[in-house]
Amino acid sequence: MIVYGIKNCTTVKAALVWLAENKVIYEFHDYKKSVVTATKLNDWCKQVGWESLVNKRGTTWRQLPEADQAKVINEKSAIALMLEKTSSIKRPLIEKEGKVILLGFDEVAYKKILL
Repeated sequence: MIVYGIKNCTTVKAALVWLAENKVIYEFHDYKKSVVTATKLNDWCKQVGWESLVNKRGTTWRQLPEADQAKVINEKSAIALMLEKTSSIKRPLIEKEGKVILLGFDEVAYKKILL
């Protein structure tokens, strides 16, 4: 199982604490230290939709000029944004055997899927 995210993100921190407390074994992939490829983003978009992957509630999105936000209208433009600004990817994203099993942090969902 791979947890994708950014170490200093509060939501990721909460998820990692929950995983540790529940002794869930995982590998961590930091968007800021390791590349997320267009192929990987494309695969995730196919699984959960680009609209779910773009973190429109985060600081990175809110700091984008409205004109740049308005350009994100489809999968191609969303992937371009996420490649340029990895902080715009919703996190954490948990993948198991190539499948996205969780996106974001919700303790109820984590219990249901991971325990």
